[in-house]
Amino acid sequence: MSQSTEGKIRAGGEEFAVDPELDPRGSSFLRDVAVIARRSIRQLPREPEAVFPALMIPVFFMAVNIGSLEKLTESALAIDYKAFQLPVGIVFAVTGISRGASLVADLNSGYFDRLLMTPVSRLALLIGTMAADFVLVAMMTLPVLCLGFIVGVGFYNGILGFLVFIAISALWGMVFPGFTYAIAFKTASPAAVASATILFFPFAFLTTTFLPKDQLNGALGAVANVNPVTYILEALRSLLSGDWNVSALAPAFIAIILVGILSIGAALTALMRRVSRS
Repeated sequence: MSQSTEGKIRAGGEEFAVDPELDPRGSSFLRDVAVIARRSIRQLPREPEAVFPALMIPVFFMAVNIGSLEKLTESALAIDYKAFQLPVGIVFAVTGISRGASLVADLNSGYFDRLLMTPVSRLALLIGTMAADFVLVAMMTLPVLCLGFIVGVGFYNGILGFLVFIAISALWGMVFPGFTYAIAFKTASPAAVASATILFFPFAFLTTTFLPKDQLNGALGAVANVNPVTYILEALRSLLSGDWNVSALAPAFIAIILVGILSIGAALTALMRRVSRS
């Protein structure tokens, strides 16, 4: 690979246009992430078919769960079941969506391989691509929260609690789909990515989806204790049910960091292997 005329890179006898903002002479990791992220975020309005089904799933489950279990749980456990179920809707929205299919399209069109020929670091390329998931989940959280406000759910901690709620949801929505990115890099198959999304969906049920953790027993209780989704739900619920609770918020951020290390690590490993095969 060699630099030819300005704004182009020559590789394999061909010349490819390069975004001037990815010029290695004035680039940095954060700048590279911002450039890649901007392109990924601009794609979001072109993918409504990926958003609406994922948004309808949490609305459906919230309506069914609240309608069927609210009276029973509130009388037996004395909890606000609407506030208890609202974070479940958020987690369902996150788990049911992945931009892995868009990544596969970029891989199969050759666009992503051309990006690999630029001087941008592989990690910045990956994080920039995943940044669109952060923005997408943040936007999807808003209509679900609006539904919660309509049925009477509120924030005890004001606008700051509202922002922390969105931040936790969006960070989780950014790191969790990293596993599907790894599969996308490895297979470049839309079917494999779609199957992976379905396989990960049970994580949203093997947790405190319907009842608090102290009401679970047996194998489900044991699985819920190690399921990171449990700690995401507990943190989000704490923001809806009382004052700041560090003992609920801290484990959620730890879960996000640990899952992020695993998912981004898996995606980066798959990306590097793809590069080595090219």
